[in-house]
Amino acid sequence: MSRPIRWGMVGGGIGGFIGEAHRMAARLDGKFELVAGALSSDPERARQSAARCFIAPDRSYGDYREMAAAEAARPDGIEAVSVVTPNFSHHAITSAFLERGIAVICDKPLATSLADAQDLVARAAEAQRLLGVTYNYSGYPMIRHARGLIAEGGIGQVRQVQVEFALGWLSVPLEQEGVKQAWRTDPASAGPSGVVADIGTHAYHLLRFVTGLEVQTLAADLSTMVAGRKLEDNANILLRFKDGARGMLWASMVAAGESVGFRLRVYGETGHIAWDEAFPDQLHLRLLDGTDQTLHRGGKLSPLAKSATRLVSGLPEGFIEAFANLYGDYAEQIIARREKRAPDPLSLLAPTGADGVDALAFVEAVLQSGRANGSWVALG
Repeated sequence: MSRPIRWGMVGGGIGGFIGEAHRMAARLDGKFELVAGALSSDPERARQSAARCFIAPDRSYGDYREMAAAEAARPDGIEAVSVVTPNFSHHAITSAFLERGIAVICDKPLATSLADAQDLVARAAEAQRLLGVTYNYSGYPMIRHARGLIAEGGIGQVRQVQVEFALGWLSVPLEQEGVKQAWRTDPASAGPSGVVADIGTHAYHLLRFVTGLEVQTLAADLSTMVAGRKLEDNANILLRFKDGARGMLWASMVAAGESVGFRLRVYGETGHIAWDEAFPDQLHLRLLDGTDQTLHRGGKLSPLAKSATRLVSGLPEGFIEAFANLYGDYAEQIIARREKRAPDPLSLLAPTGADGVDALAFVEAVLQSGRANGSWVALG
């Protein structure tokens, strides 16, 4: 057993969902120990958050720059940091830690522009440090099984992909009511894209992860359905893939009544798979020969799925466990570097800076198409 990775966090103070999700995920397998943080830009909230996370007072920082410098100078300084802040700050914070030789696990999207994302990948390569991006839905065991099944020709050559990520929480103008998470509708915090960068990139990454297909061109119909909102809150996107397959991606923050409606269907020459995040332990497989199966996590599945499974079939796993699978993959890569050995190849499934760049290229192409009234735009 290797010692836990000394780990820090920027952002994610008390009261925020995603920060606690990162902490639970990182703790689940005992491979990370939270020892430092700049958990809030508000000094008192930062202090209270650090105390709740059992971070020593002298390692609770008021500024990420101070934290990066101080931790890099310590003999017991952090080896990795998670960046859990609004989008506009990702580039500056990630740069500060990479420059100090500290691995970074960044919440999505990696940056607010393709150029900034590419810059971070270059910095990570120069520093020879991990740069992870938490497209965490790729950590579900049944999603990983779907990837292996499609790669092995289980449904034949892929012809069509349908993916949707629909939320309803912004069907009303919560940003006008001072709701904190509504920063996602503000270009000063979120960047130039709203729903596409926020959850559309989750859908895009998932379809790429499962199918391996590359988008050649796309056409986007973007809309802002809530009056006075500054960024798009609904996107309908047509996709043409390089091998001739076709697809559609729908991302919405204004699907009234939806909580988390994340669904994927992939149709091949001989059958299709269907997955619904509301039932993440199941994968439906239907073939032309009459096969109609509901596969369950924990059953006789691929090594990709087994490596991401903790419990036997029938005992449910969910969002935190999927998130933890990414943290486990990142831990394996960091520890392998520490021990000067090659990492387990399965750990390389976790999304990296390259996936972050791919997602930002998608966002910029979608915005370009949207501005051109849905004209077809090349990706890459």
